[in-house]
Amino acid sequence: MKTKIGVIGVGHLGSLHAKMYNEIETAELIGVYDIDKQKCGEAAKKYKITSFDSLEELLHAVQAVSIASITSKHFEVARQALNAGVHVLIEKPITSTLEEADELLSLAKEKKCLIQVGHIERFNPAILAVESYNLSPMFIESHRLAQFKPRGTDVAVVLDLMIHDIDIILSLVRSPVKQIDASGVAIVSDSPDIANARLQFENGCVANVTSSRISRNGMRKMRMFQRNAYISIDFQLGQADVFRLGNEGEGGNWSTMLLGNIGEGKKKRAIIYEQPEVKKLNALKVELESFIECVQKGTPPVVSGEDGRHALEVAQMIMNKIQMQNLNFENED
Repeated sequence: MKTKIGVIGVGHLGSLHAKMYNEIETAELIGVYDIDKQKCGEAAKKYKITSFDSLEELLHAVQAVSIASITSKHFEVARQALNAGVHVLIEKPITSTLEEADELLSLAKEKKCLIQVGHIERFNPAILAVESYNLSPMFIESHRLAQFKPRGTDVAVVLDLMIHDIDIILSLVRSPVKQIDASGVAIVSDSPDIANARLQFENGCVANVTSSRISRNGMRKMRMFQRNAYISIDFQLGQADVFRLGNEGEGGNWSTMLLGNIGEGKKKRAIIYEQPEVKKLNALKVELESFIECVQKGTPPVVSGEDGRHALEVAQMIMNKIQMQNLNFENED
């Protein structure tokens, strides 16, 4: 069984969606739509599909769509798709405002349609490699740094980059946010290009999150500390490292190394280093395959519309804190 699918917005990311759908056996890529007719025609020619002249025509021909238009258009396009009874995968952030996200969630429920949000790092093979560990972090530190690119500057770096880590942290901590402190600076665009936030959760976990889109070198790393374990994830290299306390005598395979023993307490504990096997996967393809599977089986997506709204809510709280701080600085001057 194949799901008829279309892609809305064929810029850099939308073109990748089209490429992946064309390779997924359970998907039938019907066509694309973009207000830029030249881009639309080029994508259609490349993948031998239809270039639709209107959004309405595309929605009439498909069962599901990927929405990869600019953030300010997410709500308008998704609402139209849901009203047509079409399932949607919306690239992050879900919408520009929480009110828009709430309306889409309500509409999806009414129309019995699925919303998945494109937080692709949930499908990164490095994070998938540590799923078997009992992740319960109490301190998290993340750095997501990128070289400057004009693409993406229609939103602040918090919504462009940091929101990936916000979503992952919220999925791991599973506790309400108690307090947020944040700072950020606009350097080459009209909104913050570098930002830092400290999130404190009700269960005691603290997350220190930094994002920049004006860095010389790229970095996408997250470090997690919890009882008896330290986990490091490099999303860019696709690598995970685990240092944990285990029982004496554990280990013995290529990916496990005994670093020493702790003799205090009732019994000796071993300090073990492990490098979990990271499968060679294309995260975007896995994400889109998961979306198609959810559409076909009617199962909840890995990253639901509610997840996307939650990440947006925390991101907006961070941006509000940054705005307040910058206003205070201006008043002091």
